[in-house]
Amino acid sequence: MSAQSAMNTPLPTSLDFATLAAAYRRGLKPSALFAHLHERAAADSHRAWISLLPKEKLLALAVALEQRSPDDLPLYGLPFAIKDNIDFAGLPTTAGCPDYSYAPERHAVVIEKLIAAGAIPLGKTNLDQFATGLNGTRSPYGACRNAFKPDYISGGSSSGSAVSVADGQVSFSLGTDTAGSGRVPAAFNNLVGLKPTCGVLSSSGLVPACRSLDSISIFALTAADAGMVFSVVQGFDAADAYSRPLQPHGRRFPEGSPFRFGVPRTDQLAFFGDAENPELFADAVARLSALGGTPVELDFSPFLETARLLYGGPWVAERYHAIKDFIERQPESVFPVTREITLGGARATAVEAFDAQYRLKSLKRRCDEAWQLVDLIITPTAGSHPTIAAVEADPIRINSELGYYTNFMNLLDYSAVAVPAAMRSDGLPFGVTLCAPAHQDLPLLELAARWQEHTALPLGATGQSLSPSPVSFSGIADGMVRVAVCGAHLSGLPLNWQLTERGGRLIGATRSAPEYRFYALVGGPPLRPGMVRVDQGGAKIEMEVWELPASNFGSFVAGIPAPLGIGKVRLEDGSQVSGFICEGLGISGGEDITAFGGWRAWLNQRQG
Repeated sequence: MSAQSAMNTPLPTSLDFATLAAAYRRGLKPSALFAHLHERAAADSHRAWISLLPKEKLLALAVALEQRSPDDLPLYGLPFAIKDNIDFAGLPTTAGCPDYSYAPERHAVVIEKLIAAGAIPLGKTNLDQFATGLNGTRSPYGACRNAFKPDYISGGSSSGSAVSVADGQVSFSLGTDTAGSGRVPAAFNNLVGLKPTCGVLSSSGLVPACRSLDSISIFALTAADAGMVFSVVQGFDAADAYSRPLQPHGRRFPEGSPFRFGVPRTDQLAFFGDAENPELFADAVARLSALGGTPVELDFSPFLETARLLYGGPWVAERYHAIKDFIERQPESVFPVTREITLGGARATAVEAFDAQYRLKSLKRRCDEAWQLVDLIITPTAGSHPTIAAVEADPIRINSELGYYTNFMNLLDYSAVAVPAAMRSDGLPFGVTLCAPAHQDLPLLELAARWQEHTALPLGATGQSLSPSPVSFSGIADGMVRVAVCGAHLSGLPLNWQLTERGGRLIGATRSAPEYRFYALVGGPPLRPGMVRVDQGGAKIEMEVWELPASNFGSFVAGIPAPLGIGKVRLEDGSQVSGFICEGLGISGGEDITAFGGWRAWLNQRQG
């Protein structure tokens, strides 16, 4: 393509990853796109930005990227925004407080990973000062305005990060989430907001709010895009004392796989006077059911009690600890509401801290009992959506209401993703949150991607439609083992519970390669078959392939009695999978039932 035709390549209608990648393949140059985006961000009326990368530096990055192929880098030419409590060398870090501002010498670890993957930062975004708040109004840079209706709050504290994505100024952004700051703004701006498992994204280069609970979060137009960013930035950082590697996630929610999801009891749902959101949440529960889920009503009281610990216990003291020297030296520099909340943490005692930790341990045990009943939980992300004026008139109470469904998440060490659910009659979006135990980030994103495909909402506030694209699981093990069964472990038969109680799920029915003889063994109950591989005279045997967490595979194998065992079984498509095999001596005295082609057929003949 000539230089002239490249210059004339039209700008994409949407900045979601699939659309932008297609535009680059057609010849769009990053420098042309970023020149346009810088102009848009400079003219932004939402108060989303605190600082922008100077245009000449931004275009220099874009031009340098043009020396690479879009196929070389997973995030090639993707514009992103950075919440201004995360370090980017080249712009000041303010944490929403001009007098606190400093010039970082290096990028935060997550920023380094994004730039190495081809993404380019546009600038730093507005936030509730020191990430204290869920509303987006507590900033000396001005209350950030909602992407749909400017009189309404954007949500916070990651306000500008969400609005910049929703308004189509960047493809994705980084926020932080301690009490809901990565989910409430997502819901209020019709975005996907991933609150990762605490510690799997490095916090090196982050101004902490509550260091023991903070999680850098991801805002994106689609769950697939959030998954791609997550795959790039996750990873252990030895320099971050709270960092931990992502563990194999085990559970997945692909099309056709049944699952169970928890729903708070009706009398425990709170919508704070909103008349429309209760019905929209009921519709969301029905939609999740249509995706293969079975709703299970949960007692939500231990979750709600956990949420109340966040601002009534030692974690306010942790907020005070994060900026202790600064707020004691310059209290007048701190936003009034933020100052009042933070200085309250100075009064906490060590005894109160231990009391709260003991109570949290007890509550977590009660909350974790839910995972014996369900695979995930769905809640509204926020019960109501207030105006900026309402929050400014009653900042403490309304902010507390905004955290009703979010404040417990990091205390309990859960993963969560906020997803768009509906557009209200007043033109504002309504969103829900899916949560699961730690390290379930990618399964939740996989389910969120299916959710978006079936919800048919526009992307953010752009009016653009979803371009389906797969969630990227690159380089992240799911920790699952597939095992082929041929006898009493088949669905509905006497030993199938040994799979299901270990979290096993059915992948599908299949047959073995034509290399096996099949026997009804002597002994029992229950009756058991044995498959023996032979050089000639073999047949295809009906089987089921199941998947179960690797952590539970050992106990499953340990319970298998001789002469059976687990080895490699060849399937009719030529692939190999772990499966039941039988020692040659074990078939002595048994009945050759190969002609029946499978265990069920022989059982039916025997019982008939």
